[in-house]
Amino acid sequence: KVIWTLLVTILGYASTLPVGDDSICTAEELAKYSIIFTGKWSQTAFPKQYPLYRPPAQWSSMLGVTHSSDYSMWKKNEYASNGVRDFAEKGEAWVLMKEIEEAGQKIQSVHGIFSAPAISSGTGQTSTELEVHSRHPLVSFVVRIVPSPDWFVGIDSLNLCEGDHWMEEVSVDLFPYDAGTDSGFTFSSPNFATIPQDTVTEITCSSPSHPANSFYYPKLKILPPIAQVTMVKLRKNQLGLSAPYFNVPAKSNEIIDSVS
Repeated sequence: KVIWTLLVTILGYASTLPVGDDSICTAEELAKYSIIFTGKWSQTAFPKQYPLYRPPAQWSSMLGVTHSSDYSMWKKNEYASNGVRDFAEKGEAWVLMKEIEEAGQKIQSVHGIFSAPAISSGTGQTSTELEVHSRHPLVSFVVRIVPSPDWFVGIDSLNLCEGDHWMEEVSVDLFPYDAGTDSGFTFSSPNFATIPQDTVTEITCSSPSHPANSFYYPKLKILPPIAQVTMVKLRKNQLGLSAPYFNVPAKSNEIIDSVS
C-alpha cells in the first residue's frame, strides 16, 4: 500500500509538470519537408524608397534549423544573439552556425541545419528540404532583407507536429523584423549601431513612427506581407529528390497608390 501510494503521488506530481511544445509529439520519428520561400517585395507592393540599385531589392540566403524547445534562434521582444546580429546586418552566417552547432552539442536541442539560395530580386522563389524529428519538431529560420540596416524575415519555433501526425502543408505570411542592433531608418541607411542594443521588434506601417522609416505607411492598418513561406511534407518515395518550385497561390499584397 505504501509503495502504491508513493507511485500514485509521483505520477500525479509528474502530470502537473510543465510540458514543452515538442514533448507531446507521437508522430513517426522522422519526416521530411520541402520549404519554399517566396519573396513578395515589389515596387508596387512597397513603393516608398524602394531600392532599385546599389544594390537593388533582394533576399539573402535562408539559414534555418530544426530543433526542440530547448533552443531558440531568435525571439520577438528578446535580444538577438551575436550570430543573428551578423546575419541581419551583413548576411554573414558563420557565427550563427557556430551558435547552432554549440547548442546541438551542449544540450542536444538541434536536429539539423538547412539553407536555401539567395534571391537576386525582391520577388521570386527559393527552396530546399528539411528534416524534423519527433523530439525536434520545431522549425526556425532567418532571411535578411537586402539592402537594410538590420532587417529580416523569418519564423520562430513553428511546430510541424500535431499530436500523432505531421502536418501535410503549412503556409505563413512573413513581415519585416528589426534585429535591434542598428538604428537606420531606411533601406540604404549607413551603419549606425544601436547602443545599448534593443530587442527584436516587428516593423509595422506605423512603427517606428517616423516619416523617414522605409515601411512607414500611416494610412494603412497593417503592412502587406513582404514574403511567404510554405512547407510541404514529402512522401517517402519523394525523399532525396530536389525540392520543387511551387507557384504558391497567395493573396495580393499590393499597396494602392492613392493610399501610399
